[in-house]
Amino acid sequence: MKNETNARPPGPRGGLPYFGHTFEAGRDPLGFFGRAAREHGDIVHFDFGPYRYVMANEPESIKHVLVDNAKNYIKGYSYRGLKLILGQGLVTSEGDFWRRQRKLAQPAFHREKLADLAQRMTDAASDMLARWYGHPSGSTLDVHAEMMRVTLDIVGRTLLSQSLDDRAEGIGDAMAVTVRTAAEYASTPFPMPIWVPTPRNLRFKRAKRTLDALVLDIIAERRKTSDVGRQDLLAMLMAARDEETNEAMTDQQLKDEVMTIVTAGHETTANAMSWTLYLLSRHPDVARRVEAEADAVIGTRLPALEDLPRMPYARAVIEESMRLYPPVWGFEREALTDDVIGGYRVPKGTMVAILPYVLHRHPAYWDNPEGFDPDRFAPGTERPRYTYLPFGGGPRICIGNAFALMEAQILLAMIATRYRLQLPAGARVELEPVITLRPLHGMPMTLVWRTGRDQPEPRPSISCLMAASAGVVPTG
Repeated sequence: MKNETNARPPGPRGGLPYFGHTFEAGRDPLGFFGRAAREHGDIVHFDFGPYRYVMANEPESIKHVLVDNAKNYIKGYSYRGLKLILGQGLVTSEGDFWRRQRKLAQPAFHREKLADLAQRMTDAASDMLARWYGHPSGSTLDVHAEMMRVTLDIVGRTLLSQSLDDRAEGIGDAMAVTVRTAAEYASTPFPMPIWVPTPRNLRFKRAKRTLDALVLDIIAERRKTSDVGRQDLLAMLMAARDEETNEAMTDQQLKDEVMTIVTAGHETTANAMSWTLYLLSRHPDVARRVEAEADAVIGTRLPALEDLPRMPYARAVIEESMRLYPPVWGFEREALTDDVIGGYRVPKGTMVAILPYVLHRHPAYWDNPEGFDPDRFAPGTERPRYTYLPFGGGPRICIGNAFALMEAQILLAMIATRYRLQLPAGARVELEPVITLRPLHGMPMTLVWRTGRDQPEPRPSISCLMAASAGVVPTG
């Protein structure tokens, strides 16, 4: 690595006058940034219109930005798209306000609460599998839509004490519109203001009204209830008081936080699960190991929190899936003052990009980086810190990382004991790198009954489903 503190980092040349490589990056960001890392090294400069932009793609520099000199970096203008959806929620807020909100939310994710949350997760997964039970073996499901639905239901049950399953379709459609619009807004040098009535903006406003109405309904319903025994995240936020003024959160503040929970809390896990099931379909030998482990540990019963450490391979599969397809494929920090990263000068106002999708394919840190190998996450294996960032890093690491991993492991184990999901022959799955890494056209997959025989007649309960999947005939 060079040590030229007055030098600008290397980067691609050419591009359009003034706009540089803005449009090339916008057409294929994953390919564009990946090529730049291969051709120019670990610290790369880009010309994106009026903005200074640098990619950091090695652990020492990433640690410098996220930890060692974190006070010099904020989320900055690149989060203007997310703020359209989330307002000043935990993901987008800064400074003292963020620290206060983080402190209020943290207890909802403490490990002592996970056992109760695990039970609610298995309940939601059971309802999903019972719904699948109505489809004959060999039918096709949009797995991404199913994962969006079940993870929304889990967020509702665990953090809001309310089922959102009946609103899943409308929320999913609205989420897709808002996420895409936010990504376009953030990546355009001169975005069209949202108040201008373009077709895109009108679609966004309709979708945003759908999400706002959901969140405000949840808050209003909770304000009317006299149940003071709930200890979910919403209850904690509503009971919180400012240390100086003793004032409670306004409905706007609550809306921003609940919107963050609903949006970030299920979109990312749904994407992680969709890509995990996609990879298992592409690697049947890995899928069989997941099935054998789940059969041995939980068999026909529902998993509990204490079962999860006994299924390390399922956990490794999920972690390897998030290496190849990180739910948040990139994030950025803006420099408040001049700095030096990797020996290169980074002026005030520079946007520093940390792209897990690119970092997780770095050949210096990952053998066969494009290959799917869950054993690289087997218990006891080690890797340099800040080379694996599916949840970010530093003080602003995702508050729900343990929650999300537990959720994904439960879902994967419960699916694996009952079904195989297979990509249809000739299926084409495309990446959509918006704010999150989505499958562009959903994830149509064939639902195959694990026993290899025709699906039995529907039963009235999930316990009968589990028995049937193990080849046991229920007696009552």
